[in-house]
Amino acid sequence: MKAAFLEELGSLTVRQVPDPQIGPYEALCELLYGATCSGTDLHLIEGRVRWAIDCAPTIIGHESVGRVVAVGPKVRNFKVGDLVSRVGAPPAADGSYHSTWGGFASMGVAKDHWVMAEDGLPREQWDMNRVNQVIPPDFDPRACAMLTTWRETLSCITRMGVSPGSRVLILGSGGVGLAFSAHAANLGAAEIVMTGNPARAQLALRAGAAAHLDYKAPDHADRLAHAAGNGFHYVIDAVGSQASINLALAAVAVGGSLAVYGIGEFGKTTVDPSLARGEFTKCDGGYDEAETHDRVVTLMRAGKLDATIWLDLENPFQLDEINAAFDAVRRRDCVKALVKLSGHA
Repeated sequence: MKAAFLEELGSLTVRQVPDPQIGPYEALCELLYGATCSGTDLHLIEGRVRWAIDCAPTIIGHESVGRVVAVGPKVRNFKVGDLVSRVGAPPAADGSYHSTWGGFASMGVAKDHWVMAEDGLPREQWDMNRVNQVIPPDFDPRACAMLTTWRETLSCITRMGVSPGSRVLILGSGGVGLAFSAHAANLGAAEIVMTGNPARAQLALRAGAAAHLDYKAPDHADRLAHAAGNGFHYVIDAVGSQASINLALAAVAVGGSLAVYGIGEFGKTTVDPSLARGEFTKCDGGYDEAETHDRVVTLMRAGKLDATIWLDLENPFQLDEINAAFDAVRRRDCVKALVKLSGHA
């Protein structure tokens, strides 16, 4: 199989390695499509978080879709031909390389975590694989590369409590910011305001925002304060810089809720309550992809999540072009780049 390895900072190296072998609870999958993540992936590639490069070489990528081609003898919940979410290549059996989710590869492994739990295997052996969920067979696997982003953000925003009639502010117009906007709209928010790159204004409106504020404008803070009025019930910082966190604090209503989701300045930021208008709730509930899989599938089938806001479905990059895909993301030519992972996709 082919796989994209992080071997040194700045770029990925695509090379061939043996196909993975499966165990009794595992399904072998041909990986079809994956999407880039401008947060985690670029942080790994550019060394803003060190743990991946410290175990290099490692296969990165965590937004992939696979099709089952073989199953182990104890697998009951996957069958040959099934589409499965967030499948990745495992580390090498001989220890010659690692896997940081392993999504940018042409083959991968899913685990039947349901059976593993029923059989009493330790939770640490299968818990992370609850992201491996069956996708309806009629779904477009290209669009399903969005499942990771959509499931994570829907879990986060529903745990916050966003509900009909609420006012929502989203700082950041990247992939997760746009996802939060779409979810807030689907949850019935009365008003959604987004701040971000002016080039993303039309996409923000397509994703449900009522207004998009240019974060580069000299009077951005004043415009945001005017839009906030008495404050937003829910504020989601999808950037994660100190500057964006401070703006979020100033915009949350008394008694409102704030979530810092972005990792732009990972490990270097603080939340100073003295910058807020009064008491507020800082949401640290995280997210759980598995808990929202069925809801996201329902929204996709109803046409309430449109992958074309994020991805160019007709012009995917090839796996060999993975560095060009990330260059396009860096230039902001696209929100997320779609990558075709195998020849049969």
